[in-house]
Amino acid sequence: MRPIRLPEPPSPNPSAGMPDIFEGGVYGVIRRAVVIGNGFPGSETQSIGLVRALGLADKHVLYRVTRPKGGMNEWLHWLPVSVHKKLYNIIRQIHGYSKLFLKSRGHKIASLPSENGSSVGLSSILEADVKQIVNMARETYEKDGPLLVIASGRDTISTASSLKRLASENVFVVQIQHPRLNLNRFDLVITPHHDYYPLTPKGQEQIPRFLRKWITPREPPDRNVVLTVGALHQIDAASLRSAASAYHDEFAPLPKPLLVVNIGGPTRCCRYGADLAKHLVSNLRSVLVSCGSVRICFSNRTTEKVSSIIVKELGDNPKVFIWNCDATIPHMGHLAWADAFVVTADSVGTISEVCSTGKPVYVMGSECCRWKLSDFHKSLRERGVVRPFTGSENITESWSYPPLNDTAEAASKVHSVLAERGWRLRP
Repeated sequence: MRPIRLPEPPSPNPSAGMPDIFEGGVYGVIRRAVVIGNGFPGSETQSIGLVRALGLADKHVLYRVTRPKGGMNEWLHWLPVSVHKKLYNIIRQIHGYSKLFLKSRGHKIASLPSENGSSVGLSSILEADVKQIVNMARETYEKDGPLLVIASGRDTISTASSLKRLASENVFVVQIQHPRLNLNRFDLVITPHHDYYPLTPKGQEQIPRFLRKWITPREPPDRNVVLTVGALHQIDAASLRSAASAYHDEFAPLPKPLLVVNIGGPTRCCRYGADLAKHLVSNLRSVLVSCGSVRICFSNRTTEKVSSIIVKELGDNPKVFIWNCDATIPHMGHLAWADAFVVTADSVGTISEVCSTGKPVYVMGSECCRWKLSDFHKSLRERGVVRPFTGSENITESWSYPPLNDTAEAASKVHSVLAERGWRLRP
């Protein structure tokens, strides 16, 4: 009798077509994921991007670690979330007592802002309750198998590490962005290579000797650390093809080449202002002759000083369209249809996305960057992925490079580490 060969559907995971009974039963098969977010799109899109690359885009639940917002809370974000919330509750109690006292004397008093941003809808998002998620992972383990937990950002570290500590037999925890200390609290850590810049000779030179023991990370990456060039995201060939089709009617008629300009805002490691905006305007005017059309987008971090200069100097040019900050920018359409990009140097996430397209990317303001961000730009230049925007470019002349593929490579590493544990993903 000839042996029966079971069909295997196409899958990035070689064992995905094999029935559970040959792979240790349901107990070793991951079918769902939990994403622990912090409310910041730049962090949460990294987690969602990894979930998507692992084939679990339609099989995940988003929980969010939220902080009290508004008023004095904006000055307390440097505190751990748990400490921040306890302090906020104490302040509310004191405020309540003061309110009663002042009311008895006929004074008016303003109320404290609502916790967790309920006024803007955050209260409707699932709160990341460790006990609830642990119970869910344990109670559904026999039926649904292990739970994949993916978290990103500083505020999620405590929650993700607690899940690993309390339900290590039922969960596999991936922490995106370096958690600074005790990396063994997670099954896998995914972080950019430039996060280890403080350990390089140049990084050490920039740290006063008496501060070196306080700067993290303090040790080279361990075997449970996956190093990427940039940030994870949701952009890949399939999403670009889909966007090209979805935005065809809007972008196909535009004169070519199409230059998309993404303008961010100053950060702690990349400070700039009006001078850079004026320089950018000058360079854009110089390349306009080689452009068919130009689309300029601002981010929520773009300062009014920068945006007003851009609008004043370029807003009346017939080749230029500037997106209103309140409008929904067709970001995926830009990625799919642009022939080249100009980006300010401040955002690792935006630069990582445009560098995943393989199209020309010109960076403005990298000389303003310092510390780890400067190292990030140096690595991109060495790879030939980006070039400085000087104003002498001919946008009709294209050039290419191997696109950044960090998300897919990180997903492949997740598969490998799961296999070492005897688990696998079955989307």
